[in-house]
This record gives sequence, C-alpha cells and structure tokens, in this order.
Amino acid sequence: MPDAPVLGASGRTVSLDEAAFGVRFNGPLVHESVRAELNARRQGTASTKTRGKVSGGGAKPWRQKGTGRARAGSSRSPIWTGGGTVFGPQPRHYTFKVNRKERQAALRCALSLHAERGSLAILDLGDFAEPATKAAAKLLAGRGPTPGATLVVLAAEEASAALSFRNIKRVGVLEVSNVGIADLLGAATLVVSEAALASLSERATRTRATEEATA
Repeated sequence: MPDAPVLGASGRTVSLDEAAFGVRFNGPLVHESVRAELNARRQGTASTKTRGKVSGGGAKPWRQKGTGRARAGSSRSPIWTGGGTVFGPQPRHYTFKVNRKERQAALRCALSLHAERGSLAILDLGDFAEPATKAAAKLLAGRGPTPGATLVVLAAEEASAALSFRNIKRVGVLEVSNVGIADLLGAATLVVSEAALASLSERATRTRATEEATA
C-alpha cells in the first residue's frame, strides 16, 4: 500500500488508498481529460467583423470604368485597410465531453503519479488555527528544494491554512472541490491536508451508486 510523509512530523506517514493512489499511468486517457479541462476553461469570446459588419462602405468608392484603377465596390472590402476580416474567429465554445468514468480514471492516474514519484506530502494543520505564512514557508522548506511549483490542496473549512500558504512564491492553493487533473499534473509537488486527502480519494473511487445514495 502506498504512503506519504507528513510535513513537520519526522518519520510519520499516512497510508494512501490503493484504489486511488496505486494505479498504472494511462497517458492517452490523461491527455484527453486534461485537454477537455483546459478547453472548458477557454472563454471562446474572440470575435471579428466581416465586411458586412464593418460600418461605412455603403457608397462605391469610384465609378466602375474610366479611372484606370481596379474595380471597387466597397471600402470595407477585406483587401482594404479598415475592411472586414475573412474567416476570422467568431464566438464559440471549445468544450467536448469526457465520460465520468474516464475522468475518474484520469484523476487516479494523476494521484498515483505523485504517489509513485514521492512528490506527495500530507499537511498537518494543527499549527494553523490562525494564518501564519512564516510557519507555512518553514514547513515547505523542510521538505527541501522543489524543481517546480507546489500545489497545496485544502478542504473548504481550512481557510486559515489557505491564507498561510497563498503568498508564498511558486505555491498555489486550491480548494479540493476545484482541483482538476491539469492542476495536479502541472505541480511538481503536491501537498494535501488530511481532510482534502479523504475527499480526493472518495472523488477518485466513488461509484454511480454512491453518488445516488448521497444525493
């Protein structure tokens, strides 16, 4: 059974759920789920005007014949400065569906990857009844230098701890309900509170029957 060390408690570890933290990494499945998440975050509001939407250009710039110049019917033509745009972006949505079981499997892969690499640590929030950024920075520094960003995942009721970690350089703080697969994979180190750990494990392993029973 995989386990993870507890920050600030030398020698203490927490056992991880084998079903959520002990699966084999599936690259194509994770790639599809991450792409779906990132696409869903896109606003899709980019918009350009075609020649029919650009103001002006109602009158023919010059007569059809006799000027020696090329024929022109509107100054809003795409080949004119200030004219419309051809095949420009229009408002759209980029989302596509990924099945629930696929999302869960990808979440298990991301969690298992951190467990396998040893980049997962558990956070004991006993010292964070009040916000304490210095204590939070010291706790993270005790783990040693990290090659990339650190993601701290907390439960909704752990607001004081969130205030303690959010101003530390290269440290991101997310509530467990808002954590996505892309967030987990983008972090070099994952630090999770015990309450958030239970929530992540339940989210990665719950079945449809469990969801209907708790609804």
